Amino acid sequence: MIDQLWLIPLGFAAGILGSMIGLGGGIIVVPVLTFLGFPPTVAASNSLFAAFSNSVASTISYSKQKRIEFSLGIKLGLLAIPGTIFGAIISTDVAPDIFKILFGFVLIASSVYIFLRKQLESRDKIISKQLIIFIIGSSFFAGIISSFFGIGGGIVFVPLMVVGMGMSMKRAAPTSQLILLFASLSGIIVHSILGHPDFLQSGFLAIGSFFGGLVGAKLSLSVKERNLKILISVVLGIAALKLFSDSFSDGFLI
Repeated sequence: MIDQLWLIPLGFAAGILGSMIGLGGGIIVVPVLTFLGFPPTVAASNSLFAAFSNSVASTISYSKQKRIEFSLGIKLGLLAIPGTIFGAIISTDVAPDIFKILFGFVLIASSVYIFLRKQLESRDKIISKQLIIFIIGSSFFAGIISSFFGIGGGIVFVPLMVVGMGMSMKRAAPTSQLILLFASLSGIIVHSILGHPDFLQSGFLAIGSFFGGLVGAKLSLSVKERNLKILISVVLGIAALKLFSDSFSDGFLI
């Protein structure tokens, strides 16, 4: 048990960053666990516990700041649930090398998003029937990503709200945390039924991530976003390259 305590500070650091950028702490937790040799399903399912804990803390803090669109967040969260069930099921037999390659692309997409997030903001959009269909499909897809990779799905939801719906970034990231609460909880349930997570490790990650979420929500009001996004983008880019390197060195595509 003592040798697992390092997961608490990992969850704390991931919780801070996840809360501030709206992507969930899994974007940090999963690469670390993967580098340390955790099987993909264990890394993803453990990370979802941290994502859920982080979303609870962040939602509490952001609701006090009145920065959450509750009606929209609840609707998108419920739409994501079928995707999370499917994502957990298909993650059961994924090969580690394939997981590393796919997650590397997710990290690159996350890095690009974080670096360009200010440029994504746009004016209010009219919600057409076509956009509603796109939102439903995107929510399902985000649910799959959330459960399969253990990252919560914020990489889809935040750009969807900002670019597709014209929401400001200051409200999109907090609303994303409410959505991740639904997505991560449903993913946790299915992964647990399938026997994927290590509950001791998940508990330590969740403890750290909860308090990190509280801190991150407060820091989001004052931190210099430019320095933060450069740092996170570089870290995620390096992590993606490491995942690609590991997958090829292990014999992928040979």
